[in-house]
Amino acid sequence: MEEIRAYIESGILELYVLGDLSAEEKLQVEDMAQQHPQVKAELDEIERSMELYADLHDIEPAPEMRDRVLNSLLTNLGDDRNLKTVQHVNGNNVTAQNFRPTQPEHNREARVVPMAQTSISSGFYKYAFAASVLLLCVSVAALGIVYKRLQYSQQQLVSLRLSEQKFTRQVSQMDTELSVFRDPSYQFIRLKGTPKTPASVLTVAWSAKKRKVMVDMHDAELPVIDKDHQYQLWAIADSKPVDLGVFDSAVADSADMKLMKSISTAQAFAVTIEPRGGSINPTMNQMVVMASL
Repeated sequence: MEEIRAYIESGILELYVLGDLSAEEKLQVEDMAQQHPQVKAELDEIERSMELYADLHDIEPAPEMRDRVLNSLLTNLGDDRNLKTVQHVNGNNVTAQNFRPTQPEHNREARVVPMAQTSISSGFYKYAFAASVLLLCVSVAALGIVYKRLQYSQQQLVSLRLSEQKFTRQVSQMDTELSVFRDPSYQFIRLKGTPKTPASVLTVAWSAKKRKVMVDMHDAELPVIDKDHQYQLWAIADSKPVDLGVFDSAVADSADMKLMKSISTAQAFAVTIEPRGGSINPTMNQMVVMASL
C-alpha cells in the first residue's frame, strides 16, 4: 500500500492526464491502473477534476449581445418599399401609405414625396446594418481569440504547478537518499551475479534498527526483462525466504533509491525474476544476484 500511495503522489498521473509523458511512461501508467484499483480511481478523479476546472472557467458571450443583434435585425430587415413617408400638409401629419387624403385632385402632387429622400434613407439603414454585422463578427472573433489564450494560460499554469510539485518531491527524495548514506545504522550489501547472470550486480541498503530496506537503482546492473515480468527482492531469515517487494528496471523507475518492505533480521538477500506482481515463493532457477551477510 505504501508503494502504491507513493506512486500516486509522484505526480505522474497528473502528467498522464495532461499528455506530458513519453509513450513508455504512458504504458506504465496504464498497466498500473489495470493492476491497482487505487491507481485507476485516482486517475479517474484527476480527469474529472480537470473537466470540472475547464467547465468552471468556461466563458460565454454576454446576454446583452444577443439582444442587440436581434433588435438590429428586426429594425433593418424590412423591405425598403414598406418604409412610411410622412408629409406635412396644412399643418397635419399624413402617412402616405396608411390612408388616402381627401384633398382636391389639384393638391395631390404636393403630397408626393420625392424618391430621392427614400433612397437616401434606405441606403443609410443598409450601411448601418452592414457595419453592425461587421462589428459583431469582429467582436466574436476577438472574443474567441481571448478565450483560447485564456485557456492556454490556464493549462500552462496547471503544468507549472505540477512541475513545481514534481521538483519538490524530487528534492525531498534526494534528501532522503542522502540521509541513508549519512546514517551509520545502514549497511550496504553488494549482491553479485549468479552463474546464470555473472555480470549482474545490485546494492541493497539495510538498517536492522529502523527495519528499512532500500535498493540502489542508480548502479543496478540486471538482465533485461519484458513488461510481463519484474524483479523480486528476497531476504533469507531463519532459513526461510521473505518477500521484500518487486521493482522494475532502473529505466522504468525514476528513483535512485527504492524503498522496499521492512525487515529486522536477515542472513542473506537475493533477487529473482518473477511474473509481474511477484510470487509467493522465489523461482530458484531465475535467481540473478545474491549475497550472504
